[in-house]
Amino acid sequence: MNLQENNNSPVVYPASGETQDTGSCLKPIPLPIEGQTDEVEIALRERVKELNCMYGIFQLAERHHSSLNRFLFELVNFLPNAWQYPDITKAKIVFRGHLFLSTGFKVSNWYQSSPVLLNGELMGECTIYYTEERPVVYEGPFLKEERILLNNVTVQIGNIAGRIAIDEELEEINRQLKLERQALQEANMALKVILSRGEAARQDIYNDINQNVDKILKPILLSLEAQLPPSQKIYTQLILSNLEDISSSFVTNLSGVCNCLSPVEIAVSNMVKNGLTTKEIASLRGVSPATINHHRENIRRKFKIVNQSVNLSTFLQSNLNILE
Repeated sequence: MNLQENNNSPVVYPASGETQDTGSCLKPIPLPIEGQTDEVEIALRERVKELNCMYGIFQLAERHHSSLNRFLFELVNFLPNAWQYPDITKAKIVFRGHLFLSTGFKVSNWYQSSPVLLNGELMGECTIYYTEERPVVYEGPFLKEERILLNNVTVQIGNIAGRIAIDEELEEINRQLKLERQALQEANMALKVILSRGEAARQDIYNDINQNVDKILKPILLSLEAQLPPSQKIYTQLILSNLEDISSSFVTNLSGVCNCLSPVEIAVSNMVKNGLTTKEIASLRGVSPATINHHRENIRRKFKIVNQSVNLSTFLQSNLNILE
């Protein structure tokens, strides 16, 4: 809340020739002696009010641990009760440009003030006013103990403000983390939807390829095979086998098992898997059988089955079954 203050220059009462005590310890309660019973009772009553004030500050801080403005708003109305003349006492707290005034507040010439520090930096001040003139006792009409109390109050305001600021910062961090976690969960859900749609599209493509192979290409190849001499039927059988491999993603799966296979080695692996001999593969590719044997050795080495009694054709067929 931003309220305009009275521009009249207040009069500051000196401390009756004494240096102001800024210590944190209140004046001890004097022991009663003959003829001073009333003074001791008054001093005791004032000390009780001061203790209640400090206790009340801690209660307010606990009640409003997440709202500094609410804490200061209640504190400014609570403070007058701890001064010698509560009926004519008003309080003002300024903190980081925000102004908090007690009920019925008005500026007067009788006041005392103390700065509010946070980590050694000036953040504001707390001021107590008497709206009516009272006898001069220490700091104008204010008691020495009231100066000490006011200094203690501003120290606690700074400490509590620091704790509340940390709590507010942590709450904001937690809020941001919750928002980020929610955004991440939504992104994951969207990604799952996209992946599921991609998988469905891939399955549709796979089904379309199978249908085209079964309904269009295979009948043509079977008709062609019936017209070829036995020595050339191996070609149609190889084409049919490769069409099945394409529809079952053998080549893709084989590349996924060992990315280090070259395109030639993948082609040779495909022919070996379909049961072609070294001589037949060499004839189809137009190379010597020694070249095909060299490719077969490289394939066995890359699959780590060198010097093992493992049939390469059987190995490729079994890996195809696993991958499918």
